Amino acid sequence: MTTQTRNRAGQSQPPRSSRSPKGTVQPAVNGGSSHMRLLLASSEVEPYSKTGGLADMTAALGKYLARAGHRVGIVTPLHRGIPAQYAKRIQPFAWSLNLPLGSAIVHADIAVAEPEPNLTIYFVDAPVFYDRAGLYVDPASKAEYWDNTERYVFFSKAVVNLARYLPWKPEVVHVHDWHGGVVPLLVRHQSWNDGWMHPPKTVLTVHNLAPQGRCAGGKYALTNLPSYYFHPDAAEFFGDFNPLKAGLVFADALTTVSPTYAKEILTPAYGEGLDGLLRNRQHVLTGILNGVDYEQWQTERNPQLPRPYSAADLAGKAACKAELQAELGLPVRADVPLFGTITRIDPQKGVDLILSALEEMLASDLQYVLLGTGRPDFEAAYRYLAGRYPKKVAVQIGYDSVLAHRIEAGCDFYLMPSRFEPCGLNQMYSLRYGAVPVVRATGGLQDSVVDVREVPERADGIKLQAPAVPALAKGIRKALALWREPGLLERYRRNGMTADFSWQRSVRQYETLYAKLRR
Repeated sequence: MTTQTRNRAGQSQPPRSSRSPKGTVQPAVNGGSSHMRLLLASSEVEPYSKTGGLADMTAALGKYLARAGHRVGIVTPLHRGIPAQYAKRIQPFAWSLNLPLGSAIVHADIAVAEPEPNLTIYFVDAPVFYDRAGLYVDPASKAEYWDNTERYVFFSKAVVNLARYLPWKPEVVHVHDWHGGVVPLLVRHQSWNDGWMHPPKTVLTVHNLAPQGRCAGGKYALTNLPSYYFHPDAAEFFGDFNPLKAGLVFADALTTVSPTYAKEILTPAYGEGLDGLLRNRQHVLTGILNGVDYEQWQTERNPQLPRPYSAADLAGKAACKAELQAELGLPVRADVPLFGTITRIDPQKGVDLILSALEEMLASDLQYVLLGTGRPDFEAAYRYLAGRYPKKVAVQIGYDSVLAHRIEAGCDFYLMPSRFEPCGLNQMYSLRYGAVPVVRATGGLQDSVVDVREVPERADGIKLQAPAVPALAKGIRKALALWREPGLLERYRRNGMTADFSWQRSVRQYETLYAKLRR
Protein backbone atom coordinates (compact mmCIF):
# COMPACT_ATOMS: atom_id res chain seq x y z
CA MET A 1 0.00 0.00 0.00
CA THR A 2 1.31 3.41 -0.97
CA THR A 3 1.46 6.05 1.71
CA GLN A 4 0.68 9.66 0.91
CA THR A 5 1.32 13.09 2.31
CA ARG A 6 -1.22 15.88 2.45
CA ASN A 7 -0.89 19.35 1.01
CA ARG A 8 -2.01 22.60 2.64
CA ALA A 9 -5.65 22.11 1.63
CA GLY A 10 -5.71 18.63 3.14
CA GLN A 11 -5.80 17.06 -0.32
CA SER A 12 -4.14 13.66 -0.34
CA GLN A 13 -1.29 13.50 -2.84
CA PRO A 14 0.79 10.59 -4.15
CA PRO A 15 4.46 9.90 -3.53
CA ARG A 16 7.04 11.49 -5.81
CA SER A 17 7.71 8.21 -7.58
CA SER A 18 4.80 7.16 -9.80
CA ARG A 19 6.15 3.75 -10.72
CA SER A 20 3.76 0.92 -9.89
CA PRO A 21 4.89 -2.10 -7.90
CA LYS A 22 4.96 -5.45 -9.63
CA GLY A 23 1.54 -6.80 -10.48
CA THR A 24 -0.24 -3.46 -10.68
CA VAL A 25 -1.36 -1.45 -13.67
CA GLN A 26 0.39 1.76 -14.72
CA PRO A 27 -1.77 3.96 -16.97
CA ALA A 28 -0.49 4.65 -20.46
CA VAL A 29 -0.13 8.16 -21.77
CA ASN A 30 -1.63 8.96 -25.15
CA GLY A 31 1.00 10.87 -27.06
CA GLY A 32 -1.13 11.85 -30.08
CA SER A 33 -1.20 15.62 -30.50
CA SER A 34 -4.79 15.70 -31.77
CA HIS A 35 -6.07 13.36 -29.11
CA MET A 36 -7.26 14.44 -25.69
CA ARG A 37 -6.79 13.21 -22.13
CA LEU A 38 -10.21 12.90 -20.52
CA LEU A 39 -11.30 11.85 -17.03
CA LEU A 40 -14.97 11.00 -16.56
CA ALA A 41 -16.62 10.47 -13.17
CA SER A 42 -19.90 8.73 -12.47
CA SER A 43 -21.57 7.11 -9.46
CA GLU A 44 -22.43 4.10 -11.63
CA VAL A 45 -20.92 2.55 -14.76
CA GLU A 46 -22.31 -0.38 -16.72
CA PRO A 47 -21.64 -3.33 -16.40
CA TYR A 48 -20.12 -2.87 -12.93
CA SER A 49 -23.01 -0.98 -11.33
CA LYS A 50 -26.34 0.25 -12.62
CA THR A 51 -29.69 1.65 -11.55
CA GLY A 52 -30.57 3.37 -14.82
CA GLY A 53 -29.45 5.13 -17.98
CA LEU A 54 -26.61 7.02 -16.25
CA ALA A 55 -24.57 3.80 -16.12
CA ASP A 56 -25.23 3.04 -19.79
CA MET A 57 -24.33 6.56 -20.89
CA THR A 58 -21.05 6.91 -19.01
CA ALA A 59 -19.84 3.45 -20.02
CA ALA A 60 -20.64 3.99 -23.69
CA LEU A 61 -19.25 7.54 -23.78
CA GLY A 62 -15.97 6.37 -22.27
CA LYS A 63 -15.72 3.39 -24.60
CA TYR A 64 -16.35 5.31 -27.80
CA LEU A 65 -14.11 8.22 -26.80
CA ALA A 66 -11.32 5.69 -26.22
CA ARG A 67 -11.97 4.07 -29.59
CA ALA A 68 -11.69 7.51 -31.17
CA GLY A 69 -8.10 7.57 -29.90
CA HIS A 70 -8.44 9.65 -26.74
CA ARG A 71 -6.88 8.68 -23.40
CA VAL A 72 -9.88 8.09 -21.14
CA GLY A 73 -10.31 7.30 -17.47
CA ILE A 74 -13.59 6.74 -15.65
CA VAL A 75 -13.77 7.11 -11.86
CA THR A 76 -16.55 5.28 -10.05
CA PRO A 77 -17.14 3.79 -6.58
CA LEU A 78 -16.26 0.15 -5.96
CA HIS A 79 -19.78 -0.93 -5.02
CA ARG A 80 -20.55 -4.21 -3.29
CA GLY A 81 -20.43 -7.21 -5.60
CA ILE A 82 -18.05 -5.72 -8.15
CA PRO A 83 -14.83 -7.34 -6.81
CA ALA A 84 -16.33 -10.82 -6.74
CA GLN A 85 -18.11 -10.61 -10.09
CA TYR A 86 -15.23 -8.98 -11.98
CA ALA A 87 -12.27 -10.39 -10.09
CA LYS A 88 -10.41 -11.32 -13.28
CA ARG A 89 -10.76 -7.83 -14.71
CA ILE A 90 -9.86 -5.70 -11.67
CA GLN A 91 -6.29 -5.22 -10.48
CA PRO A 92 -4.69 -3.29 -7.64
CA PHE A 93 -3.31 0.15 -8.36
CA ALA A 94 -0.48 1.97 -6.61
CA TRP A 95 -2.72 4.66 -5.21
CA SER A 96 -3.96 5.22 -1.69
CA LEU A 97 -6.10 8.07 -0.41
CA ASN A 98 -6.42 9.62 3.02
CA LEU A 99 -8.77 12.53 2.47
CA PRO A 100 -10.33 15.00 4.90
CA LEU A 101 -14.10 14.85 5.20
CA GLY A 102 -15.10 17.50 7.66
CA SER A 103 -13.32 16.64 10.88
CA ALA A 104 -12.59 13.04 9.82
CA ILE A 105 -9.93 11.48 7.62
CA VAL A 106 -11.30 8.77 5.33
CA HIS A 107 -9.13 6.13 3.69
CA ALA A 108 -9.65 4.59 0.27
CA ASP A 109 -7.64 2.50 -2.15
CA ILE A 110 -7.90 2.59 -5.92
CA ALA A 111 -8.37 -0.47 -8.10
CA VAL A 112 -8.43 -0.48 -11.88
CA ALA A 113 -9.79 -2.32 -14.89
CA GLU A 114 -8.78 -1.82 -18.51
CA PRO A 115 -11.71 -3.05 -20.63
CA GLU A 116 -10.51 -1.32 -23.82
CA PRO A 117 -7.27 0.12 -25.18
CA ASN A 118 -6.93 3.74 -23.97
CA LEU A 119 -9.64 3.20 -21.32
CA THR A 120 -9.06 2.70 -17.59
CA ILE A 121 -11.78 2.37 -14.95
CA TYR A 122 -10.63 3.71 -11.57
CA PHE A 123 -12.63 2.20 -8.70
CA VAL A 124 -12.70 4.12 -5.42
CA ASP A 125 -12.50 1.39 -2.80
CA ALA A 126 -13.89 2.84 0.44
CA PRO A 127 -15.93 0.05 2.07
CA VAL A 128 -17.29 2.35 4.77
CA PHE A 129 -19.18 4.21 2.03
CA TYR A 130 -19.68 1.84 -0.90
CA ASP A 131 -19.95 -1.67 0.52
CA ARG A 132 -23.74 -1.39 0.66
CA ALA A 133 -26.64 -3.54 -0.53
CA GLY A 134 -27.85 -0.68 -2.76
CA LEU A 135 -26.17 2.15 -4.60
CA TYR A 136 -28.18 5.04 -3.15
CA VAL A 137 -31.13 3.42 -1.36
CA ASP A 138 -31.33 0.70 1.28
CA PRO A 139 -33.28 -2.11 -0.46
CA ALA A 140 -34.80 -3.21 2.84
CA SER A 141 -36.16 0.13 4.00
CA LYS A 142 -36.49 1.75 0.53
CA ALA A 143 -34.98 4.86 2.13
CA GLU A 144 -31.98 6.80 0.85
CA TYR A 145 -28.83 6.22 2.86
CA TRP A 146 -28.54 8.86 5.58
CA ASP A 147 -24.92 9.60 4.65
CA ASN A 148 -25.25 10.00 0.88
CA THR A 149 -23.80 13.49 1.16
CA GLU A 150 -20.71 12.14 2.91
CA ARG A 151 -20.41 9.33 0.37
CA TYR A 152 -20.42 11.59 -2.66
CA VAL A 153 -18.50 14.55 -1.29
CA PHE A 154 -15.79 12.00 -0.58
CA PHE A 155 -16.18 10.58 -4.07
CA SER A 156 -15.77 14.08 -5.52
CA LYS A 157 -12.57 14.57 -3.52
CA ALA A 158 -11.22 11.25 -4.81
CA VAL A 159 -11.97 12.33 -8.39
CA VAL A 160 -10.10 15.60 -7.88
CA ASN A 161 -7.14 13.79 -6.34
CA LEU A 162 -6.84 11.57 -9.41
CA ALA A 163 -7.38 14.50 -11.76
CA ARG A 164 -4.56 16.41 -10.11
CA TYR A 165 -1.96 13.70 -9.67
CA LEU A 166 -2.43 11.01 -12.35
CA PRO A 167 0.77 10.87 -14.42
CA TRP A 168 -1.13 11.24 -17.70
CA LYS A 169 -2.58 14.60 -16.54
CA PRO A 170 -6.22 14.79 -17.68
CA GLU A 171 -7.06 17.92 -19.66
CA VAL A 172 -10.81 17.72 -19.07
CA VAL A 173 -12.74 16.30 -16.11
CA HIS A 174 -16.33 15.41 -17.02
CA VAL A 175 -18.65 14.68 -14.06
CA HIS A 176 -22.23 13.50 -14.05
CA ASP A 177 -25.16 14.63 -11.88
CA TRP A 178 -24.97 15.82 -8.28
CA HIS A 179 -22.72 12.98 -7.12
CA GLY A 180 -19.76 14.74 -8.74
CA GLY A 181 -21.11 18.25 -8.33
CA VAL A 182 -18.45 19.38 -5.88
CA VAL A 183 -15.65 18.50 -8.33
CA PRO A 184 -15.72 21.78 -10.35
CA LEU A 185 -15.68 23.82 -7.13
CA LEU A 186 -12.76 21.84 -5.69
CA VAL A 187 -10.79 22.17 -8.92
CA ARG A 188 -11.44 25.89 -9.06
CA HIS A 189 -10.51 26.38 -5.41
CA GLN A 190 -7.26 24.43 -5.68
CA SER A 191 -6.26 26.33 -8.80
CA TRP A 192 -6.95 29.68 -7.09
CA ASN A 193 -5.60 28.93 -3.63
CA ASP A 194 -3.44 25.81 -3.61
CA GLY A 195 -0.95 26.13 -6.43
CA TRP A 196 -2.59 23.80 -8.98
CA MET A 197 -1.07 25.17 -12.17
CA HIS A 198 -2.91 24.47 -15.44
CA PRO A 199 -5.82 22.53 -13.92
CA PRO A 200 -8.16 20.61 -16.22
CA LYS A 201 -11.30 22.19 -17.53
CA THR A 202 -14.51 20.82 -16.01
CA VAL A 203 -17.78 19.68 -17.58
CA LEU A 204 -20.95 18.82 -15.66
CA THR A 205 -23.67 16.80 -17.36
CA VAL A 206 -27.16 16.97 -15.87
CA HIS A 207 -28.93 13.68 -16.44
CA ASN A 208 -31.82 14.70 -14.20
CA LEU A 209 -32.11 18.11 -12.54
CA ALA A 210 -34.51 16.92 -9.83
CA PRO A 211 -32.03 15.01 -7.60
CA GLN A 212 -29.61 17.70 -6.40
CA GLY A 213 -28.06 16.18 -3.27
CA ARG A 214 -29.60 19.01 -1.28
CA CYS A 215 -29.02 18.65 2.45
CA ALA A 216 -28.68 20.67 5.66
CA GLY A 217 -26.33 23.61 5.41
CA GLY A 218 -24.12 22.21 8.13
CA LYS A 219 -22.98 19.47 5.79
CA TYR A 220 -21.12 22.02 3.69
CA ALA A 221 -18.32 21.55 6.26
CA LEU A 222 -17.67 18.13 4.66
CA THR A 223 -16.03 19.95 1.74
CA ASN A 224 -13.34 21.48 3.98
CA LEU A 225 -13.67 24.61 1.85
CA PRO A 226 -13.79 28.22 3.08
CA SER A 227 -17.17 29.61 4.06
CA TYR A 228 -17.07 32.21 1.30
CA TYR A 229 -18.29 29.60 -1.21
CA PHE A 230 -21.40 29.02 0.88
CA HIS A 231 -23.64 31.83 -0.35
CA PRO A 232 -26.61 32.14 -2.77
CA ASP A 233 -24.34 32.65 -5.80
CA ALA A 234 -22.40 29.45 -5.12
CA ALA A 235 -23.11 26.29 -3.09
CA GLU A 236 -25.86 27.59 -0.78
CA PHE A 237 -29.53 27.08 -1.65
CA PHE A 238 -32.13 28.58 0.71
CA GLY A 239 -29.88 27.83 3.66
CA ASP A 240 -29.07 24.30 2.49
CA PHE A 241 -25.96 22.86 0.87
CA ASN A 242 -26.64 21.95 -2.77
CA PRO A 243 -23.84 19.94 -4.48
CA LEU A 244 -25.47 20.09 -7.90
CA LYS A 245 -25.80 23.86 -7.71
CA ALA A 246 -22.11 24.11 -6.83
CA GLY A 247 -21.28 22.23 -10.00
CA LEU A 248 -23.62 24.34 -12.12
CA VAL A 249 -21.95 27.52 -10.86
CA PHE A 250 -18.29 26.49 -11.17
CA ALA A 251 -18.10 24.07 -14.13
CA ASP A 252 -16.53 25.48 -17.29
CA ALA A 253 -19.23 23.85 -19.43
CA LEU A 254 -22.65 22.37 -18.75
CA THR A 255 -24.50 19.78 -20.78
CA THR A 256 -27.77 17.94 -20.63
CA VAL A 257 -28.58 14.65 -22.30
CA SER A 258 -30.93 16.04 -24.95
CA PRO A 259 -31.37 19.38 -26.76
CA THR A 260 -35.00 19.77 -25.70
CA TYR A 261 -34.20 19.20 -22.01
CA ALA A 262 -31.50 21.88 -22.25
CA LYS A 263 -34.26 24.33 -23.21
CA GLU A 264 -36.83 23.01 -20.74
CA ILE A 265 -34.63 23.46 -17.67
CA LEU A 266 -34.39 27.19 -18.39
CA THR A 267 -38.08 27.48 -17.43
CA PRO A 268 -39.71 27.46 -13.97
CA ALA A 269 -41.75 24.39 -14.94
CA TYR A 270 -38.65 22.20 -15.37
CA GLY A 271 -35.90 24.18 -13.66
CA GLU A 272 -36.36 22.68 -10.17
CA GLY A 273 -35.63 26.06 -8.58
CA LEU A 274 -32.39 26.48 -10.52
CA ASP A 275 -33.80 27.93 -13.75
CA GLY A 276 -32.57 31.45 -12.93
CA LEU A 277 -29.03 30.21 -12.45
CA LEU A 278 -29.24 28.16 -15.64
CA ARG A 279 -30.53 31.09 -17.66
CA ASN A 280 -27.52 33.08 -16.45
CA ARG A 281 -25.22 30.27 -17.60
CA GLN A 282 -27.03 29.22 -20.78
CA HIS A 283 -24.08 30.51 -22.84
CA VAL A 284 -22.09 27.47 -21.60
CA LEU A 285 -25.04 25.02 -21.72
CA THR A 286 -25.35 22.44 -24.52
CA GLY A 287 -27.87 19.68 -25.09
CA ILE A 288 -26.33 16.50 -26.54
CA LEU A 289 -28.66 13.56 -27.09
CA ASN A 290 -27.42 10.32 -25.59
CA GLY A 291 -26.53 7.55 -27.96
CA VAL A 292 -27.31 3.86 -27.98
CA ASP A 293 -24.59 1.23 -27.74
CA TYR A 294 -25.68 -0.90 -30.68
CA GLU A 295 -23.11 -3.53 -29.81
CA GLN A 296 -25.34 -4.41 -26.86
CA TRP A 297 -28.76 -3.25 -28.02
CA GLN A 298 -29.27 -5.07 -31.29
CA THR A 299 -31.49 -7.87 -32.57
CA GLU A 300 -29.42 -9.84 -35.08
CA ARG A 301 -26.62 -11.33 -32.94
CA ASN A 302 -28.06 -11.06 -29.47
CA PRO A 303 -27.73 -14.21 -27.33
CA GLN A 304 -30.39 -12.86 -24.98
CA LEU A 305 -33.10 -13.17 -27.64
CA PRO A 306 -34.69 -16.48 -28.67
CA ARG A 307 -34.66 -15.54 -32.38
CA PRO A 308 -32.77 -12.96 -34.44
CA TYR A 309 -34.56 -10.46 -36.66
CA SER A 310 -33.91 -7.22 -38.50
CA ALA A 311 -35.65 -4.38 -40.31
CA ALA A 312 -35.28 -6.42 -43.51
CA ASP A 313 -36.67 -9.60 -41.94
CA LEU A 314 -39.13 -9.17 -39.05
CA ALA A 315 -40.16 -12.83 -38.84
CA GLY A 316 -38.09 -13.47 -35.72
CA LYS A 317 -39.91 -10.74 -33.78
CA ALA A 318 -43.10 -12.81 -33.76
CA ALA A 319 -41.15 -15.70 -32.21
CA CYS A 320 -39.70 -13.35 -29.58
CA LYS A 321 -43.22 -12.22 -28.72
CA ALA A 322 -44.51 -15.77 -28.33
CA GLU A 323 -41.55 -16.71 -26.12
CA LEU A 324 -42.09 -13.64 -23.93
CA GLN A 325 -45.79 -14.35 -23.50
CA ALA A 326 -45.05 -17.93 -22.47
CA GLU A 327 -42.24 -16.87 -20.12
CA LEU A 328 -44.49 -14.37 -18.31
CA GLY A 329 -47.53 -16.63 -18.12
CA LEU A 330 -49.66 -14.73 -20.63
CA PRO A 331 -51.72 -16.50 -23.29
CA VAL A 332 -49.54 -17.02 -26.36
CA ARG A 333 -51.43 -15.08 -29.00
CA ALA A 334 -50.08 -13.49 -32.14
CA ASP A 335 -53.36 -11.65 -32.75
CA VAL A 336 -53.27 -9.47 -29.61
CA PRO A 337 -51.07 -6.36 -29.26
CA LEU A 338 -48.52 -6.59 -26.47
CA PHE A 339 -47.57 -3.33 -24.69
CA GLY A 340 -44.61 -3.06 -22.35
CA THR A 341 -42.76 -0.75 -19.98
CA ILE A 342 -39.32 -1.07 -18.36
CA THR A 343 -38.92 1.69 -15.82
CA ARG A 344 -38.12 3.06 -12.44
CA ILE A 345 -41.53 2.90 -10.77
CA ASP A 346 -41.92 6.58 -9.97
CA PRO A 347 -44.48 9.29 -10.87
CA GLN A 348 -41.85 11.07 -13.00
CA LYS A 349 -42.09 8.12 -15.38
CA GLY A 350 -45.88 8.38 -15.56
CA VAL A 351 -46.47 5.02 -13.89
CA ASP A 352 -49.60 6.38 -12.21
CA LEU A 353 -50.92 7.47 -15.62
CA ILE A 354 -50.37 3.98 -16.99
CA LEU A 355 -52.24 2.43 -14.07
CA SER A 356 -55.24 4.71 -14.55
CA ALA A 357 -55.28 4.40 -18.34
CA LEU A 358 -55.12 0.61 -18.15
CA GLU A 359 -58.23 0.57 -15.98
CA GLU A 360 -60.04 1.82 -19.07
CA MET A 361 -57.99 0.21 -21.84
CA LEU A 362 -57.91 -3.35 -20.47
CA ALA A 363 -61.50 -3.63 -21.64
CA SER A 364 -59.91 -3.86 -25.10
CA ASP A 365 -58.13 -6.95 -26.36
CA LEU A 366 -54.52 -6.22 -25.37
CA GLN A 367 -51.74 -7.42 -23.08
CA TYR A 368 -49.32 -5.45 -20.94
CA VAL A 369 -46.04 -6.27 -19.19
CA LEU A 370 -44.08 -4.17 -16.69
CA LEU A 371 -40.52 -4.64 -15.47
CA GLY A 372 -39.20 -2.28 -12.82
CA THR A 373 -38.73 -1.33 -9.22
CA GLY A 374 -39.39 1.80 -7.20
CA ARG A 375 -42.04 3.18 -4.90
CA PRO A 376 -43.59 0.40 -2.82
CA ASP A 377 -47.15 1.76 -3.15
CA PHE A 378 -46.98 1.69 -6.95
CA GLU A 379 -45.28 -1.70 -6.94
CA ALA A 380 -48.21 -3.01 -4.90
CA ALA A 381 -50.73 -1.36 -7.24
CA TYR A 382 -49.18 -3.04 -10.27
CA ARG A 383 -49.14 -6.41 -8.55
CA TYR A 384 -52.82 -5.92 -7.70
CA LEU A 385 -53.59 -5.08 -11.34
CA ALA A 386 -51.82 -8.24 -12.50
CA GLY A 387 -53.80 -10.24 -9.97
CA ARG A 388 -57.07 -8.87 -11.35
CA TYR A 389 -56.10 -9.44 -15.00
CA PRO A 390 -53.81 -12.51 -14.99
CA LYS A 391 -54.43 -13.18 -18.70
CA LYS A 392 -53.70 -9.61 -19.72
CA VAL A 393 -51.11 -8.18 -17.33
CA ALA A 394 -47.71 -9.50 -16.18
CA VAL A 395 -45.60 -7.63 -13.64
CA GLN A 396 -41.99 -8.33 -12.70
CA ILE A 397 -40.70 -6.25 -9.77
CA GLY A 398 -36.94 -5.82 -9.89
CA TYR A 399 -34.40 -5.38 -12.65
CA ASP A 400 -33.34 -8.13 -15.03
CA SER A 401 -31.12 -7.07 -17.94
CA VAL A 402 -31.85 -10.21 -19.97
CA LEU A 403 -35.60 -9.84 -19.51
CA ALA A 404 -35.30 -6.17 -20.51
CA HIS A 405 -33.96 -7.19 -23.91
CA ARG A 406 -36.66 -9.83 -24.29
CA ILE A 407 -39.42 -7.35 -23.43
CA GLU A 408 -38.14 -4.84 -25.99
CA ALA A 409 -37.99 -7.59 -28.60
CA GLY A 410 -41.33 -9.20 -27.73
CA CYS A 411 -43.50 -6.10 -27.39
CA ASP A 412 -45.43 -4.44 -30.19
CA PHE A 413 -45.70 -1.09 -28.38
CA TYR A 414 -43.73 0.56 -25.60
CA LEU A 415 -45.43 2.95 -23.12
CA MET A 416 -43.33 5.85 -21.78
CA PRO A 417 -45.62 8.73 -20.72
CA SER A 418 -42.99 10.56 -18.64
CA ARG A 419 -43.86 13.86 -17.02
CA PHE A 420 -40.33 14.90 -17.91
CA GLU A 421 -37.54 12.88 -19.45
CA PRO A 422 -34.05 14.40 -19.73
CA CYS A 423 -33.15 11.86 -22.40
CA GLY A 424 -34.53 8.39 -21.92
CA LEU A 425 -32.92 5.38 -23.54
CA ASN A 426 -35.69 2.82 -23.56
CA GLN A 427 -37.57 4.61 -26.31
CA MET A 428 -34.44 4.39 -28.47
CA TYR A 429 -33.99 0.73 -27.55
CA SER A 430 -37.63 0.17 -28.49
CA LEU A 431 -37.16 1.81 -31.88
CA ARG A 432 -34.21 -0.47 -32.66
CA TYR A 433 -36.20 -3.52 -31.48
CA GLY A 434 -39.31 -2.68 -33.52
CA ALA A 435 -41.54 -1.86 -30.53
CA VAL A 436 -43.41 1.33 -31.46
CA PRO A 437 -42.99 3.86 -28.61
CA VAL A 438 -45.97 5.76 -27.19
CA VAL A 439 -44.30 8.69 -25.44
CA ARG A 440 -44.90 12.08 -23.91
CA ALA A 441 -43.41 14.86 -26.08
CA THR A 442 -40.78 16.06 -23.61
CA GLY A 443 -36.99 16.11 -23.34
CA GLY A 444 -35.22 13.33 -25.19
CA LEU A 445 -38.53 11.69 -26.08
CA GLN A 446 -39.35 14.73 -28.19
CA ASP A 447 -35.90 14.58 -29.82
CA SER A 448 -35.83 10.87 -30.65
CA VAL A 449 -39.38 9.84 -31.66
CA VAL A 450 -41.12 10.99 -34.85
CA ASP A 451 -44.90 11.35 -34.82
CA VAL A 452 -46.98 11.12 -38.00
CA ARG A 453 -48.02 14.76 -37.52
CA GLU A 454 -44.37 15.83 -37.80
CA VAL A 455 -42.86 13.90 -40.73
CA PRO A 456 -45.43 11.35 -42.00
CA GLU A 457 -43.01 9.34 -44.14
CA ARG A 458 -40.55 8.97 -41.21
CA ALA A 459 -43.11 8.32 -38.45
CA ASP A 460 -41.97 5.68 -35.95
CA GLY A 461 -43.94 6.46 -32.77
CA ILE A 462 -46.88 8.14 -31.12
CA LYS A 463 -46.50 11.33 -29.06
CA LEU A 464 -48.71 12.59 -26.26
CA GLN A 465 -48.85 16.33 -25.73
CA ALA A 466 -49.93 16.26 -22.08
CA PRO A 467 -48.96 14.12 -19.06
CA ALA A 468 -52.56 13.13 -18.41
CA VAL A 469 -54.64 9.96 -18.34
CA PRO A 470 -56.96 11.02 -21.23
CA ALA A 471 -53.94 11.80 -23.41
CA LEU A 472 -52.36 8.41 -22.66
CA ALA A 473 -55.64 6.57 -23.26
CA LYS A 474 -55.90 8.37 -26.60
CA GLY A 475 -52.33 7.35 -27.43
CA ILE A 476 -53.13 3.70 -26.65
CA ARG A 477 -56.20 3.91 -28.88
CA LYS A 478 -53.99 5.24 -31.68
CA ALA A 479 -51.68 2.27 -31.13
CA LEU A 480 -54.63 -0.13 -31.35
CA ALA A 481 -55.69 1.55 -34.62
CA LEU A 482 -52.15 1.16 -35.94
CA TRP A 483 -52.22 -2.50 -34.91
CA ARG A 484 -55.22 -3.01 -37.18
CA GLU A 485 -53.18 -1.75 -40.17
CA PRO A 486 -50.34 -4.28 -40.52
CA GLY A 487 -48.72 -2.56 -43.48
CA LEU A 488 -48.53 0.79 -41.74
CA LEU A 489 -47.33 -0.86 -38.51
CA GLU A 490 -44.51 -2.52 -40.42
CA ARG A 491 -43.48 0.83 -41.89
CA TYR A 492 -43.34 2.38 -38.41
CA ARG A 493 -41.21 -0.53 -37.24
CA ARG A 494 -38.79 -0.29 -40.14
CA ASN A 495 -38.45 3.46 -39.69
CA GLY A 496 -37.60 2.99 -36.03
CA MET A 497 -35.21 0.10 -36.59
CA THR A 498 -33.20 2.06 -39.17
CA ALA A 499 -33.00 5.33 -37.18
CA ASP A 500 -29.43 6.21 -36.17
CA PHE A 501 -28.80 6.99 -32.50
CA SER A 502 -25.28 5.61 -32.48
CA TRP A 503 -22.72 6.84 -29.97
CA GLN A 504 -20.34 7.78 -32.77
CA ARG A 505 -22.61 10.72 -33.58
CA SER A 506 -22.86 11.85 -29.96
CA VAL A 507 -19.12 11.44 -29.35
CA ARG A 508 -18.34 13.88 -32.16
CA GLN A 509 -20.35 16.53 -30.33
CA TYR A 510 -18.51 15.87 -27.05
CA GLU A 511 -15.18 16.02 -28.87
CA THR A 512 -16.10 19.44 -30.22
CA LEU A 513 -17.05 20.63 -26.72
CA TYR A 514 -13.85 19.32 -25.11
CA ALA A 515 -11.67 20.80 -27.85
CA LYS A 516 -13.18 24.27 -27.34
CA LEU A 517 -12.42 24.05 -23.62
CA ARG A 518 -8.78 23.16 -24.26
CA ARG A 519 -8.14 26.30 -26.30
